[in-house]
Amino acid sequence: MDVSDLRKRILRALDDARVDAASKRTERDEVQRAYDQFLETVAVPLLKQAQGILKAESQMFTVHAPAGSAKLASDGSAQTFLEFVLDGSGDRPVVIGRISRARGRQRVIVDERPVSVDKAVAQLTDEDVAAFLVAELPKLVRR
Repeated sequence: MDVSDLRKRILRALDDARVDAASKRTERDEVQRAYDQFLETVAVPLLKQAQGILKAESQMFTVHAPAGSAKLASDGSAQTFLEFVLDGSGDRPVVIGRISRARGRQRVIVDERPVSVDKAVAQLTDEDVAAFLVAELPKLVRR
């Protein structure tokens, strides 16, 4: 193979990789902005509403909203909570609902599932989160 031909092919591949990396960074930034908006306008307000409903039923929970997530945690056990996090490990970033339940002194059960399987982060609505909460909150409440 001619050295100049190999050089051109390698340089073209390097340029393509740079363009691809820049495109992925831009896409990640857009998803992160959509996720931050989701937390601020959908997840945290609905978790606060759920907290009020649970309090009226004598179930004490607190809403925490550290950077990058929103959590409804039991006041009785730090290991019992429901939280929303952004999972970018797959082909398409998704909002994951993580449910952690303390059972006994040393047993913790953690389940994770997407809030909505077929929607992008920017398309998630309060209905999606409400459906998730209605399905998952009963698992956290003491009986």
